[in-house]
Amino acid sequence: MTHKICEFYKKAYLLSSKVKKQDRFGIFLKTENLLLEIFELSVFASFEIKHQKLSPLNSCRIKTEVLKRLFRIMLDLKIIEDKKYIELEFDLIEISKMTNGWIKYLKENPRY
Repeated sequence: MTHKICEFYKKAYLLSSKVKKQDRFGIFLKTENLLLEIFELSVFASFEIKHQKLSPLNSCRIKTEVLKRLFRIMLDLKIIEDKKYIELEFDLIEISKMTNGWIKYLKENPRY
């Protein structure tokens, strides 16, 4: 999951050069910071002891959903192109599924 988030960050970072300055230091900056927080939480969860992984993963799940909405707003405001949005949204859905799968696994296997 952490690798997927890292790859997603690279895509989003490269997109920033194509965004107008006004948007780059507004909503895009917020999405970039949120993405870095998600990356940090996923790394934290991967190194956390077994019974303490759920908290950072739940935070990661919530922040991923917020990030999805922010990218949707950027699409609606024509800050990013439709094609790029679809690519990014697909990746975010995959990250969300990975996070939810990890959470589900931990809940079903409390001894993990």
